[in-house]
Amino acid sequence: MFGYYLALGFRSLRRNPVLTTLMVLTLSVGVAASMTTLTLLRGMSGDPIPHKSDRLFVPLLDNGPSGNGAAPDTGREPPSQLTMRDALALWEAGEAVRQTPIYGVSPPIDSGRPDLPPFFSDGLAVGRDFFAMFDVPFVHGQPWSTDDDQRGTQVAVISRSLAERVYGEGVNPVGQTIRASDSEYQVVGVIDTWDPLPKFYRLIGSQSFDTSEDIYLPLRTAIARELQVNGSISCNSTPPAPGFRGLVEGECNWVQMWVELESAGDRDRYADYLVAYVNEQKALNRFELPVNNRLFNVREWLDEREVVSDDTRTSTWLAFGFLLVCLVNTVGLLLAKFSARPGEIGVRRALGASRGEVFRQYLTEAAVIGLVGAGTGIALTLGALAFIRDFNPGIAQLTHLDVPMLAIAVLVSVVAAIVAGLLPTWRACQVVPALQLKSQ
Repeated sequence: MFGYYLALGFRSLRRNPVLTTLMVLTLSVGVAASMTTLTLLRGMSGDPIPHKSDRLFVPLLDNGPSGNGAAPDTGREPPSQLTMRDALALWEAGEAVRQTPIYGVSPPIDSGRPDLPPFFSDGLAVGRDFFAMFDVPFVHGQPWSTDDDQRGTQVAVISRSLAERVYGEGVNPVGQTIRASDSEYQVVGVIDTWDPLPKFYRLIGSQSFDTSEDIYLPLRTAIARELQVNGSISCNSTPPAPGFRGLVEGECNWVQMWVELESAGDRDRYADYLVAYVNEQKALNRFELPVNNRLFNVREWLDEREVVSDDTRTSTWLAFGFLLVCLVNTVGLLLAKFSARPGEIGVRRALGASRGEVFRQYLTEAAVIGLVGAGTGIALTLGALAFIRDFNPGIAQLTHLDVPMLAIAVLVSVVAAIVAGLLPTWRACQVVPALQLKSQ
């Protein structure tokens, strides 16, 4: 019987085409507005590495001078990055299962080809643990060795896109060299496409929803080659020496640090280690303020950096409020559509159809309108996301409507149409057959 009612619902679309068009457009615009904002919110607020987000942590230490603010109990927050000397100390101590400092570099790449002039690339100076910590996929080769980390060997891991750009598609460049910043680096690995959303591992000095980097170099190699920082730098005092050496040795905060613990339960143990480290540095006349450390896991770090802004959440609620307004308008249009058919309802009732049968028929008709509205709404959503993608390339990765969001769009549209059809359908069921037959 449901199939019969479904067929009747699709045939009824041809009745009152103006009303039908208005209902479909009203519903589809509301669905498009809500799905567009929900898609963006979902991309921004998702867990980028759910199977270990409770084991990956960002440690922060407060190396500010004593005259630079209030005590920790008044809400003072430590700098959002570490000094290179602290990052190296935590890295070398090896108190976590894995750990890596990170700082951004932007070395010019010289392909040596006359048809490809030199160009700047976005890169990172990291430890080898970076790749295992963040589950970076490899298409060729592997990360450099621990020995390469210690000696600062001139090796590099590059992205698939950079490999194809420099060496051509289908070429495995492992073992070949790439020239970056006037130095030759041996390629030891090529990573596959890897663009976590949000870009949680580098929320400072990079856009939160940008693509991943093209070249990765050992940290000590980058320091030895004095590769300049591509990112944020904040200094509490004058560097002890000029240039890059002073940046490495001074109290400037410009290095991001990540550690991976064996389990989330090891958090307190590592926090105690950080306290012990700060107290040790106090004995060396550093860290003038009382101990004021922080340790954020991935989700906490996303909240700390306000990846999802209040404006984004407000926009989503407003979009669903607009959908509610569209729903109210759809109720009125369905009332007008169903109220024009009392004679048909009276005949059906007189022929033995119960109120329940009439209710199911007309509610199915409302659901059909929801299905058509879903199709139109999805098309409008895709158009809106394409416009956002062109208008703001920085969030282009968020503007893709995947299968779960498509299913949600259809579900929202159909449920909204059914809810909107409850009152009109109930009113249609109140038709008295005898009165309608007498009026014919």
